[in-house]
Amino acid sequence: RRVLFRSGFLRLMATGVTGLLIPARGVAADADDDARRERVADVIRVYQLQGGHRTATEVDQTSGQWLAALAARIGAEVTPHAFPLDKVELQACYIESGGARREALPFFDGAFTGPDGLVGALGLPGSGAPIALVTLDQAAISSEGQSIASLRRSTSLRAIVAITDGGLPGLCPSNAREYLQPYGVPVLQVSSTAGDWLRALVEQGGAVRVVAHAARRQTRADNILATVRGRRPERAPVVVMTPRSGWWQCASERGGGLACWTEIMRAVADVRPERTVRFLASSGHELGHLGLDTFLHEEPALITAAAAWVHLGANIGAAGGRMRLQASADDIEALAVTALQTAGARIDDRIPRGTVPAGEARNIHVGGGRYVSMLGNGPHFHNPDDLWPAAVDLEALTRYAAAAVELTLRLARA
Repeated sequence: RRVLFRSGFLRLMATGVTGLLIPARGVAADADDDARRERVADVIRVYQLQGGHRTATEVDQTSGQWLAALAARIGAEVTPHAFPLDKVELQACYIESGGARREALPFFDGAFTGPDGLVGALGLPGSGAPIALVTLDQAAISSEGQSIASLRRSTSLRAIVAITDGGLPGLCPSNAREYLQPYGVPVLQVSSTAGDWLRALVEQGGAVRVVAHAARRQTRADNILATVRGRRPERAPVVVMTPRSGWWQCASERGGGLACWTEIMRAVADVRPERTVRFLASSGHELGHLGLDTFLHEEPALITAAAAWVHLGANIGAAGGRMRLQASADDIEALAVTALQTAGARIDDRIPRGTVPAGEARNIHVGGGRYVSMLGNGPHFHNPDDLWPAAVDLEALTRYAAAAVELTLRLARA
C-alpha cells in the first residue's frame, strides 16, 4: 500500500427537480474532458490509497498534507489551519455471548463502558431487557442515528446494540452529530452480517456482554484552507467547501467532492475571475461537522458576507446513487441547473425551498447564508467497501465536476 500510495501521489503531483433528467450535450468529449477525467480519477485513487480517513488520525494528517501540496501546485495560496478536539481513542469494542464475539464500533457521541463492559439480557425495545437490539437502515444512518435519540435517553436501558443495515453488507457507522455534547447510554454498532446471530440471542433470551471501552484525548485536526485571489478582491468572495474526513476510505463518499474541489480550483486559478474564491476542505465531518463549525466560529461574518457558498457534499458521482440539488434561492438554483444541463449531468431530486439541507450546507442555511449544494447517496455509503473503482461512476463524476466548475466560475464573475 505504501508503494502504491507513493506512486499515485507522485503521479498526481506531476499532472500538476425530482425525476429531473438533464440531457447530455450533443458533442463528443474533447481532450480537455479526457484530461479532467484522468485528474478526477487520480484524486480518488490517491485519496483511497491513504487509508481510513477518520478525523485526527495519522491518515487524516497525511491526507491534509497531500491536499495542501496539491492546492499549492495548482496555484492557490494555502493555509492549513489546526483546530483542537478531544479525540475518541478506542481500547476495545465488541459484543460477546457463549464464546462468540463480534467486533463493534460505538456511537462517538454517546457514553462508553469500562474495560469489563456490561452484562445483561438482549431484547427488543420495550421488552424490559436492559440491552436493546435495534436495526439502523440506510435512512437512519444518513440521518445520523436520530431515529433512536429518545431510546438512547431511556432510563430503563443500560446499552443499545445497533445492527447497521446499509446499502451493502458490513459495518456502516452513523456520524456523531452531538460529538461535543455526548448523551445517552452506550450504543454499539455492528455489521449487518451479525444480524442473524443477534436476533437468535434475542429469541433465546440469552445474556450478552457489551464492551465499549474508550477514552478521549486532546489533540488536533486540520482544515485545509486555500485562496485564489480575484481581480477585484474588494468584492464579496465565493466559498467552495467540501469535507475530507469520514469513517472508512470513502472513495465515493468524499472522493467525488474532493475531485470537484480541485477541478474548480484549477479552473479559477487559470481564469482569475473578478471575485476571490476561497476553498475549504474540512476535517471533522463525521464528528458533527466539527471542522466547519470551528472555521465558522472564527469567521462568523463570512456566512452572510460571502457572495455564495458552493457545497460539494457526499457521494457525488457514486455508482448506483441518486443526486440531489439543494439551494437557498431560485436564482442560484437556476445557475446550477444550467451548469448541470451544459455538462450533461443528472439531478434526481431538488429539495423544496426553505428545507434544512443535508451535509455541511446545513450550517450555512442555519446561519442565513446564500448557498448551492450538490450531494447524493449510494449503496457504498459509510461502508468499508466504498473503494475505487467499483464505488465510483467516473463518467458521471467527470460531468458533475464540469458542472461544478461552470457554476463556480459564473458565481465568481457575477
